[in-house]
Amino acid sequence: QVQLVESGGELVQAGDSLRLSCAASGLSVSSYGMGWFRQAPGKERELVGYISWSGRVGYANNSPEGRFTISRDDAKNSVYLQMNNLKPEDTAVYFCGASNQLPTKPKDVVYWGQGTQVTVSS
Repeated sequence: QVQLVESGGELVQAGDSLRLSCAASGLSVSSYGMGWFRQAPGKERELVGYISWSGRVGYANNSPEGRFTISRDDAKNSVYLQMNNLKPEDTAVYFCGASNQLPTKPKDVVYWGQGTQVTVSS
């Protein structure tokens, strides 16, 4: 069966960097649209960005583009979210999801990982 396993989240200080990983099994990340989403306490899950099956990367309108970078390693069947200059407002549970289309909204996702907690202290 399909499994998406996120890792890399932790408690960091403002200005630090983190790289989140999403390791997939049961599907090929190069055959799906893969998205990174985040959900802060009391808020809805929101898109951070995605990478299409062709490798095209897109970010949400309010995404911290320039600080966050999405990439993919087909050999490792994994996708990554590099986060630089983290801010307290980036605190959230980060999820990866796989979609049969470009995952621009949570409802586009057919498979979810369990999430990884990122906490940024000021």
